[in-house]
Amino acid sequence: MAIRFFNTLTREVEEFVPIEAGRVRIYTCGPTVYNFAHIGNFRAYVFEDLLQRHLEYRGHRVDRVMNLTDVDDKTIRGCRAAGLPLAEFTRPFKDGFFEDLESLRIKRADSFPEATEEVHIARMISMIGTLVEKGHAYRADDGSVYFRIRSFPAYGRLAHIVLDELQAGVRVRSDEYEKENVGDFALWKARDEADGDVWWESPWGQGRPGWHIECSAMATGILGPQIDIHCGGEDNIFPHHEAEIAQTECVTGLPFARFWLHCKHLHVEGAKMAKSAGNFFTLRDLEEKGWSGREVRYALISVKYREPLNFTFDGLAAARSALVRLDEWTVRLNEAAAASAGGESPALGELEAFGAALDDDLNISAALAAVFDLVRETNRRLDAGTLSAGEARGLVNWLAGVQSVLRLEAETAPVPEAVRTLLARRGEARAARDWKASDALRDEIASHGWLVKDTKQGQKVSRGV
Repeated sequence: MAIRFFNTLTREVEEFVPIEAGRVRIYTCGPTVYNFAHIGNFRAYVFEDLLQRHLEYRGHRVDRVMNLTDVDDKTIRGCRAAGLPLAEFTRPFKDGFFEDLESLRIKRADSFPEATEEVHIARMISMIGTLVEKGHAYRADDGSVYFRIRSFPAYGRLAHIVLDELQAGVRVRSDEYEKENVGDFALWKARDEADGDVWWESPWGQGRPGWHIECSAMATGILGPQIDIHCGGEDNIFPHHEAEIAQTECVTGLPFARFWLHCKHLHVEGAKMAKSAGNFFTLRDLEEKGWSGREVRYALISVKYREPLNFTFDGLAAARSALVRLDEWTVRLNEAAAASAGGESPALGELEAFGAALDDDLNISAALAAVFDLVRETNRRLDAGTLSAGEARGLVNWLAGVQSVLRLEAETAPVPEAVRTLLARRGEARAARDWKASDALRDEIASHGWLVKDTKQGQKVSRGV
Protein backbone atom coordinates (compact mmCIF):
# COMPACT_ATOMS: atom_id res chain seq x y z
CA MET A 1 0.00 0.00 0.00
CA ALA A 2 1.30 3.44 -0.91
CA ILE A 3 1.86 6.04 1.81
CA ARG A 4 -0.77 8.75 1.66
CA PHE A 5 -1.00 12.08 3.50
CA PHE A 6 -3.52 14.90 3.69
CA ASN A 7 -1.89 17.86 1.97
CA THR A 8 -3.04 21.19 3.43
CA LEU A 9 -2.07 22.87 0.17
CA THR A 10 -4.58 20.89 -1.92
CA ARG A 11 -6.98 19.84 0.87
CA GLU A 12 -6.75 16.28 -0.44
CA VAL A 13 -5.24 12.99 0.66
CA GLU A 14 -2.49 12.27 -1.85
CA GLU A 15 0.01 9.53 -2.48
CA PHE A 16 3.40 10.52 -1.12
CA VAL A 17 6.35 10.13 -3.48
CA PRO A 18 9.58 11.90 -2.47
CA ILE A 19 11.40 14.20 -4.87
CA GLU A 20 14.45 11.94 -4.63
CA ALA A 21 13.71 8.22 -4.42
CA GLY A 22 14.43 6.82 -0.97
CA ARG A 23 15.20 10.21 0.61
CA VAL A 24 12.72 12.49 2.34
CA ARG A 25 13.54 16.09 3.28
CA ILE A 26 11.39 17.44 6.11
CA TYR A 27 11.34 20.87 7.75
CA THR A 28 9.51 21.23 11.04
CA CYS A 29 8.85 24.50 12.83
CA GLY A 30 10.47 24.23 16.25
CA PRO A 31 9.90 26.20 19.47
CA THR A 32 10.16 29.90 20.06
CA VAL A 33 12.48 29.82 23.07
CA TYR A 34 10.97 32.55 25.25
CA ASN A 35 9.59 29.97 27.72
CA PHE A 36 9.48 26.20 28.24
CA ALA A 37 7.49 24.42 25.53
CA HIS A 38 3.99 23.35 26.62
CA ILE A 39 2.12 20.15 25.85
CA GLY A 40 0.30 21.84 22.95
CA ASN A 41 3.68 22.42 21.31
CA PHE A 42 4.67 18.84 22.00
CA ARG A 43 1.55 17.50 20.34
CA ALA A 44 3.05 18.80 17.08
CA TYR A 45 6.55 17.53 17.86
CA VAL A 46 5.31 14.03 18.76
CA PHE A 47 3.24 13.89 15.55
CA GLU A 48 6.31 14.90 13.53
CA ASP A 49 8.35 12.23 15.32
CA LEU A 50 5.75 9.61 14.39
CA LEU A 51 5.89 10.83 10.78
CA GLN A 52 9.66 10.49 10.58
CA ARG A 53 9.77 7.12 12.30
CA HIS A 54 7.09 5.66 10.04
CA LEU A 55 8.84 6.88 6.91
CA GLU A 56 12.02 5.21 8.18
CA TYR A 57 10.04 2.07 9.03
CA ARG A 58 9.02 2.01 5.37
CA GLY A 59 12.65 2.22 4.28
CA HIS A 60 13.13 5.91 3.56
CA ARG A 61 16.12 7.94 4.64
CA VAL A 62 14.82 11.07 6.37
CA ASP A 63 16.73 14.35 6.59
CA ARG A 64 14.88 16.56 9.05
CA VAL A 65 15.56 20.10 10.16
CA MET A 66 13.86 21.72 13.16
CA ASN A 67 14.60 25.38 13.79
CA LEU A 68 14.88 27.18 17.10
CA THR A 69 13.39 30.67 16.94
CA ASP A 70 15.64 32.60 19.30
CA VAL A 71 15.01 36.10 17.94
CA ASP A 72 11.51 37.48 17.39
CA ASP A 73 9.04 39.80 19.11
CA LYS A 74 8.49 37.39 22.05
CA THR A 75 12.12 36.58 22.80
CA ILE A 76 13.10 40.24 22.65
CA ARG A 77 10.28 41.26 25.01
CA GLY A 78 11.32 38.45 27.34
CA CYS A 79 15.01 39.29 27.49
CA ARG A 80 14.30 42.97 28.06
CA ALA A 81 11.81 42.22 30.84
CA ALA A 82 14.38 39.91 32.47
CA GLY A 83 17.21 42.40 32.01
CA LEU A 84 19.35 39.77 30.27
CA PRO A 85 21.19 39.56 26.94
CA LEU A 86 19.14 37.67 24.36
CA ALA A 87 21.43 34.60 24.28
CA GLU A 88 21.53 34.35 28.07
CA PHE A 89 17.73 34.67 28.29
CA THR A 90 17.00 31.95 25.70
CA ARG A 91 19.66 29.41 26.79
CA PRO A 92 17.71 27.71 29.64
CA PHE A 93 14.68 27.30 27.38
CA LYS A 94 16.82 25.74 24.65
CA ASP A 95 18.38 23.36 27.15
CA GLY A 96 14.96 22.55 28.63
CA PHE A 97 13.59 21.77 25.17
CA PHE A 98 16.23 19.13 24.51
CA GLU A 99 15.64 17.61 27.95
CA ASP A 100 11.93 17.36 27.12
CA LEU A 101 12.67 15.74 23.75
CA GLU A 102 14.61 13.07 25.61
CA SER A 103 11.79 12.46 28.10
CA LEU A 104 9.22 12.16 25.31
CA ARG A 105 11.50 9.90 23.25
CA ILE A 106 11.36 12.28 20.30
CA LYS A 107 14.12 11.54 17.83
CA ARG A 108 16.48 14.44 17.38
CA ALA A 109 16.43 16.18 14.02
CA ASP A 110 19.58 16.08 11.92
CA SER A 111 19.96 19.81 12.46
CA PHE A 112 18.60 22.35 14.95
CA PRO A 113 19.58 25.70 13.41
CA GLU A 114 19.26 28.76 15.60
CA ALA A 115 18.02 31.92 13.91
CA THR A 116 20.74 34.09 15.50
CA GLU A 117 23.61 32.09 14.02
CA GLU A 118 25.61 34.34 11.71
CA VAL A 119 25.44 31.91 8.78
CA HIS A 120 21.65 32.06 8.86
CA ILE A 121 21.47 35.82 9.39
CA ALA A 122 23.69 36.20 6.32
CA ARG A 123 21.39 33.97 4.27
CA MET A 124 18.32 35.94 5.43
CA ILE A 125 19.94 39.17 4.31
CA SER A 126 20.89 37.58 0.98
CA MET A 127 17.33 36.33 0.37
CA ILE A 128 15.86 39.72 1.24
CA GLY A 129 18.31 41.36 -1.16
CA THR A 130 17.16 39.02 -3.94
CA LEU A 131 13.50 39.85 -3.21
CA VAL A 132 14.25 43.59 -3.40
CA GLU A 133 16.13 43.15 -6.68
CA LYS A 134 13.23 41.20 -8.18
CA GLY A 135 10.65 43.77 -7.10
CA HIS A 136 8.99 41.51 -4.51
CA ALA A 137 10.15 43.63 -1.58
CA TYR A 138 10.79 47.29 -0.80
CA ARG A 139 12.27 49.49 1.89
CA ALA A 140 9.57 51.60 3.52
CA ASP A 141 9.82 55.02 5.07
CA ASP A 142 10.24 53.47 8.54
CA GLY A 143 13.49 51.84 7.36
CA SER A 144 12.08 48.32 7.39
CA VAL A 145 11.88 46.04 4.35
CA TYR A 146 8.49 44.54 3.49
CA PHE A 147 7.37 41.77 1.15
CA ARG A 148 4.95 43.01 -1.50
CA ILE A 149 2.22 40.37 -1.40
CA ARG A 150 0.53 41.64 -4.57
CA SER A 151 3.68 40.61 -6.45
CA PHE A 152 2.93 36.95 -5.71
CA PRO A 153 -0.48 36.05 -7.18
CA ALA A 154 -0.56 32.67 -5.40
CA TYR A 155 -0.43 34.30 -1.94
CA GLY A 156 -3.24 32.82 0.17
CA ARG A 157 -3.44 29.41 -1.50
CA LEU A 158 -2.25 27.47 1.58
CA ALA A 159 -4.71 29.12 3.96
CA HIS A 160 -7.31 29.24 1.18
CA ILE A 161 -7.95 32.95 1.51
CA VAL A 162 -8.68 35.44 -1.27
CA LEU A 163 -6.93 38.76 -0.81
CA ASP A 164 -9.57 40.78 -2.63
CA GLU A 165 -12.20 39.60 -0.14
CA LEU A 166 -10.24 40.91 2.85
CA GLN A 167 -9.61 44.37 4.17
CA ALA A 168 -5.91 44.55 3.44
CA GLY A 169 -3.63 46.53 5.70
CA VAL A 170 -0.84 48.61 4.20
CA ARG A 171 2.02 47.01 6.13
CA VAL A 172 2.24 44.56 9.03
CA ARG A 173 5.40 44.79 11.16
CA SER A 174 4.36 42.33 13.86
CA ASP A 175 5.45 38.69 13.49
CA GLU A 176 1.98 37.33 14.29
CA TYR A 177 -1.35 38.66 13.05
CA GLU A 178 -4.80 37.59 11.94
CA LYS A 179 -6.14 37.08 8.44
CA GLU A 180 -8.13 40.28 8.70
CA ASN A 181 -4.85 42.21 9.06
CA VAL A 182 -3.32 40.75 5.95
CA GLY A 183 -0.88 43.04 4.24
CA ASP A 184 2.75 43.41 3.25
CA PHE A 185 4.78 41.72 5.98
CA ALA A 186 8.16 42.65 7.41
CA LEU A 187 11.24 40.84 6.13
CA TRP A 188 13.73 43.11 7.90
CA LYS A 189 12.75 45.27 10.86
CA ALA A 190 14.64 48.53 11.27
CA ARG A 191 16.29 48.92 14.67
CA ASP A 192 14.16 50.71 17.23
CA GLU A 193 14.21 51.36 20.96
CA ALA A 194 12.05 48.32 21.77
CA ASP A 195 14.71 45.99 20.34
CA GLY A 196 17.44 47.16 22.72
CA ASP A 197 20.80 45.77 21.64
CA VAL A 198 19.32 43.02 19.42
CA TRP A 199 20.33 44.09 15.92
CA TRP A 200 22.60 43.28 12.96
CA GLU A 201 24.07 45.34 10.15
CA SER A 202 22.42 45.07 6.74
CA PRO A 203 22.29 46.94 3.40
CA TRP A 204 19.14 48.63 4.77
CA GLY A 205 20.70 49.72 8.02
CA GLN A 206 20.78 48.20 11.49
CA GLY A 207 17.89 45.89 12.33
CA ARG A 208 16.78 42.31 12.69
CA PRO A 209 14.98 39.73 10.57
CA GLY A 210 11.26 39.11 10.65
CA TRP A 211 10.12 35.71 11.90
CA HIS A 212 8.97 34.39 8.51
CA ILE A 213 12.23 34.90 6.60
CA GLU A 214 14.12 33.01 9.32
CA CYS A 215 12.49 29.69 8.45
CA SER A 216 12.84 30.16 4.70
CA ALA A 217 16.54 30.86 5.07
CA MET A 218 17.24 27.94 7.40
CA ALA A 219 15.13 25.43 5.45
CA THR A 220 16.62 26.18 2.03
CA GLY A 221 20.10 26.78 3.39
CA ILE A 222 20.27 23.28 4.87
CA LEU A 223 17.85 21.16 2.83
CA GLY A 224 18.01 22.92 -0.54
CA PRO A 225 15.48 24.94 -2.57
CA GLN A 226 12.79 22.23 -2.54
CA ILE A 227 11.66 19.99 0.30
CA ASP A 228 9.25 17.08 0.48
CA ILE A 229 7.29 17.87 3.63
CA HIS A 230 6.83 20.97 5.79
CA CYS A 231 5.09 20.43 9.14
CA GLY A 232 3.65 22.46 11.98
CA GLY A 233 0.57 23.19 14.02
CA GLU A 234 -2.51 24.50 12.26
CA ASP A 235 -1.91 27.91 13.85
CA ASN A 236 1.22 28.19 11.66
CA ILE A 237 -0.73 28.01 8.39
CA PHE A 238 -1.41 31.74 8.36
CA PRO A 239 0.52 33.93 8.32
CA HIS A 240 3.76 32.05 8.91
CA HIS A 241 3.67 29.24 6.38
CA GLU A 242 1.84 31.38 3.84
CA ALA A 243 4.65 33.91 4.08
CA GLU A 244 7.31 31.20 3.83
CA ILE A 245 5.87 29.97 0.54
CA ALA A 246 5.69 33.44 -0.97
CA GLN A 247 9.16 34.65 -0.09
CA THR A 248 10.90 31.32 -0.78
CA GLU A 249 9.32 30.71 -4.18
CA CYS A 250 9.96 34.30 -5.24
CA VAL A 251 13.66 33.76 -4.52
CA THR A 252 14.09 30.26 -5.99
CA GLY A 253 11.44 30.22 -8.73
CA LEU A 254 10.58 26.66 -7.63
CA PRO A 255 7.74 25.11 -5.61
CA PHE A 256 8.93 25.16 -1.99
CA ALA A 257 7.32 22.16 -0.26
CA ARG A 258 5.34 19.43 -2.02
CA PHE A 259 3.37 18.42 1.10
CA TRP A 260 2.19 20.56 4.01
CA LEU A 261 1.10 18.60 7.09
CA HIS A 262 -0.54 20.38 10.04
CA CYS A 263 -1.83 18.99 13.33
CA LYS A 264 -4.94 20.23 15.08
CA HIS A 265 -5.01 22.16 18.33
CA LEU A 266 -4.80 20.54 21.74
CA HIS A 267 -7.34 21.39 24.45
CA VAL A 268 -7.02 20.49 28.14
CA GLU A 269 -10.04 19.06 29.93
CA GLY A 270 -12.25 20.39 27.11
CA ALA A 271 -11.03 23.99 27.26
CA LYS A 272 -8.43 26.06 25.46
CA MET A 273 -5.15 25.88 27.34
CA ALA A 274 -4.43 29.10 29.24
CA LYS A 275 -2.54 30.02 32.38
CA SER A 276 -5.52 32.04 33.58
CA ALA A 277 -7.70 28.90 33.37
CA GLY A 278 -5.24 26.84 35.41
CA ASN A 279 -4.93 24.23 32.65
CA PHE A 280 -1.59 25.29 31.14
CA PHE A 281 1.02 22.54 31.43
CA THR A 282 4.59 22.03 30.40
CA LEU A 283 6.04 18.52 30.39
CA ARG A 284 7.91 19.26 33.60
CA ASP A 285 4.61 20.29 35.25
CA LEU A 286 3.18 16.86 34.46
CA GLU A 287 6.33 15.05 35.56
CA GLU A 288 6.10 16.84 38.90
CA LYS A 289 2.58 15.39 39.22
CA GLY A 290 3.98 11.89 38.82
CA TRP A 291 3.40 11.26 35.11
CA SER A 292 6.25 9.91 32.99
CA GLY A 293 7.35 11.17 29.60
CA ARG A 294 6.36 7.80 28.14
CA GLU A 295 2.80 8.17 29.45
CA VAL A 296 2.53 11.72 28.12
CA ARG A 297 3.88 10.53 24.76
CA TYR A 298 1.18 7.86 24.58
CA ALA A 299 -1.54 10.39 25.41
CA LEU A 300 -0.26 12.82 22.78
CA ILE A 301 0.29 10.21 20.08
CA SER A 302 -2.92 8.21 20.49
CA VAL A 303 -5.22 10.58 18.57
CA LYS A 304 -4.72 11.16 14.85
CA TYR A 305 -2.87 14.39 14.14
CA ARG A 306 -5.69 15.86 12.04
CA GLU A 307 -8.24 15.42 14.82
CA PRO A 308 -8.52 17.75 17.84
CA LEU A 309 -6.98 16.27 20.98
CA ASN A 310 -8.65 16.76 24.35
CA PHE A 311 -5.83 16.18 26.83
CA THR A 312 -7.20 15.00 30.20
CA PHE A 313 -5.88 13.40 33.35
CA ASP A 314 -8.32 10.54 32.76
CA GLY A 315 -6.63 10.15 29.41
CA LEU A 316 -3.23 10.00 31.10
CA ALA A 317 -4.56 7.31 33.45
CA ALA A 318 -5.83 5.36 30.43
CA ALA A 319 -2.40 5.72 28.82
CA ARG A 320 -0.81 4.33 31.98
CA SER A 321 -3.15 1.32 31.94
CA ALA A 322 -2.55 0.66 28.25
CA LEU A 323 1.21 0.73 28.77
CA VAL A 324 0.99 -1.71 31.69
CA ARG A 325 -0.97 -4.06 29.47
CA LEU A 326 1.57 -3.72 26.67
CA ASP A 327 4.48 -4.24 29.08
CA GLU A 328 2.96 -7.40 30.57
CA TRP A 329 2.29 -8.82 27.11
CA THR A 330 5.85 -8.07 26.02
CA VAL A 331 7.23 -9.96 29.02
CA ARG A 332 4.98 -12.97 28.32
CA LEU A 333 5.93 -12.94 24.66
CA ASN A 334 9.65 -12.91 25.39
CA GLU A 335 9.27 -15.75 27.89
CA ALA A 336 7.34 -17.81 25.34
CA ALA A 337 9.91 -17.08 22.63
CA ALA A 338 12.71 -18.32 24.87
CA ALA A 339 10.83 -21.40 26.05
CA SER A 340 11.89 -23.84 23.35
CA ALA A 341 12.88 -24.17 19.73
CA GLY A 342 10.57 -25.03 16.90
CA GLY A 343 7.33 -23.71 15.47
CA GLU A 344 6.62 -21.34 12.63
CA SER A 345 6.77 -17.55 12.67
CA PRO A 346 3.42 -15.87 12.04
CA ALA A 347 2.60 -14.98 8.44
CA LEU A 348 3.51 -11.41 7.53
CA GLY A 349 -0.04 -10.63 6.44
CA GLU A 350 -1.31 -11.16 9.97
CA LEU A 351 0.94 -8.34 11.20
CA GLU A 352 0.68 -5.84 8.38
CA ALA A 353 -2.37 -3.98 9.72
CA PHE A 354 -0.15 -1.75 11.88
CA GLY A 355 1.96 -0.42 9.03
CA ALA A 356 -1.00 -0.20 6.66
CA ALA A 357 -2.87 1.99 9.14
CA LEU A 358 0.03 4.44 9.37
CA ASP A 359 0.38 4.43 5.58
CA ASP A 360 -3.17 5.83 5.58
CA ASP A 361 -2.35 9.42 6.65
CA LEU A 362 -0.81 8.28 9.95
CA ASN A 363 -4.00 6.66 11.22
CA ILE A 364 -2.59 5.98 14.68
CA SER A 365 -5.96 4.97 16.14
CA ALA A 366 -6.20 2.05 13.71
CA ALA A 367 -2.52 1.23 14.21
CA LEU A 368 -2.88 1.01 18.00
CA ALA A 369 -6.09 -1.00 17.60
CA ALA A 370 -4.17 -3.49 15.46
CA VAL A 371 -1.52 -3.82 18.18
CA PHE A 372 -3.99 -4.34 21.00
CA ASP A 373 -6.11 -6.75 18.95
CA LEU A 374 -2.97 -8.83 18.61
CA VAL A 375 -2.26 -8.49 22.34
CA ARG A 376 -5.71 -9.83 23.15
CA GLU A 377 -5.53 -12.71 20.69
CA THR A 378 -2.02 -13.83 21.62
CA ASN A 379 -2.74 -13.56 25.36
CA ARG A 380 -5.67 -15.92 24.78
CA ARG A 381 -3.38 -18.34 22.97
CA LEU A 382 -0.66 -18.01 25.60
CA ASP A 383 -3.25 -18.86 28.26
CA ALA A 384 -4.33 -21.87 26.23
CA GLY A 385 -0.76 -22.93 25.50
CA THR A 386 -1.32 -22.87 21.72
CA LEU A 387 1.20 -20.15 20.78
CA SER A 388 4.42 -21.81 19.64
CA ALA A 389 7.88 -20.53 20.51
CA GLY A 390 8.47 -19.85 16.80
CA GLU A 391 5.33 -17.74 16.58
CA ALA A 392 6.35 -15.90 19.73
CA ARG A 393 9.80 -15.18 18.27
CA GLY A 394 8.20 -13.83 15.11
CA LEU A 395 5.99 -11.56 17.19
CA VAL A 396 8.97 -10.35 19.23
CA ASN A 397 10.73 -9.37 16.00
CA TRP A 398 7.60 -7.66 14.72
CA LEU A 399 7.19 -5.79 17.99
CA ALA A 400 10.73 -4.45 17.71
CA GLY A 401 9.74 -2.82 14.41
CA VAL A 402 6.53 -1.45 15.90
CA GLN A 403 8.40 0.04 18.84
CA SER A 404 10.90 1.67 16.50
CA VAL A 405 7.89 3.75 15.40
CA LEU A 406 5.87 4.12 18.60
CA ARG A 407 8.74 4.24 21.13
CA LEU A 408 6.48 3.08 23.95
CA GLU A 409 8.66 0.27 25.26
CA ALA A 410 9.16 -0.10 29.01
CA GLU A 411 12.10 1.51 30.73
CA THR A 412 14.81 -1.00 31.51
CA ALA A 413 16.46 -0.62 34.90
CA PRO A 414 18.38 -3.00 37.16
CA VAL A 415 16.50 -4.20 40.21
CA PRO A 416 18.06 -2.49 43.27
CA GLU A 417 19.66 -4.69 45.92
CA ALA A 418 17.11 -3.59 48.54
CA VAL A 419 14.26 -4.76 46.28
CA ARG A 420 16.03 -8.07 45.56
CA THR A 421 16.36 -8.64 49.31
CA LEU A 422 12.65 -7.96 49.83
CA LEU A 423 11.77 -10.31 46.98
CA ALA A 424 13.80 -13.09 48.58
CA ARG A 425 12.07 -12.53 51.93
CA ARG A 426 8.69 -12.51 50.19
CA GLY A 427 9.55 -15.77 48.43
CA GLU A 428 10.30 -17.34 51.80
CA ALA A 429 7.01 -16.01 53.24
CA ARG A 430 5.02 -17.45 50.36
CA ALA A 431 6.79 -20.81 50.71
CA ALA A 432 5.72 -20.80 54.36
CA ARG A 433 2.18 -19.78 53.28
CA ASP A 434 2.48 -16.61 55.38
CA TRP A 435 0.15 -14.57 53.17
CA LYS A 436 -0.02 -11.63 55.56
CA ALA A 437 3.76 -11.20 55.48
CA SER A 438 3.73 -11.74 51.70
CA ASP A 439 1.20 -8.93 51.21
CA ALA A 440 3.12 -6.61 53.55
CA LEU A 441 6.34 -7.25 51.64
CA ARG A 442 4.54 -6.64 48.34
CA ASP A 443 3.50 -3.22 49.66
CA GLU A 444 7.03 -2.50 50.86
CA ILE A 445 8.41 -3.38 47.43
CA ALA A 446 5.81 -1.07 45.85
CA SER A 447 7.01 1.75 48.11
CA HIS A 448 10.38 1.41 46.35
CA GLY A 449 8.64 1.90 42.98
CA TRP A 450 8.47 -1.74 41.90
CA LEU A 451 5.53 -4.07 41.25
CA VAL A 452 5.42 -7.81 41.92
CA LYS A 453 3.35 -10.29 39.95
CA ASP A 454 3.02 -13.92 41.01
CA THR A 455 3.21 -16.38 38.09
CA LYS A 456 3.62 -20.11 37.62
CA GLN A 457 7.32 -19.42 37.15
CA GLY A 458 7.56 -17.46 40.42
CA GLN A 459 7.69 -13.77 41.28
CA LYS A 460 8.04 -11.29 38.41
CA VAL A 461 9.10 -7.73 39.24
CA SER A 462 8.79 -4.62 37.11
CA ARG A 463 9.09 -0.89 37.47
CA GLY A 464 5.91 0.68 38.87
CA VAL A 465 4.02 3.30 36.86
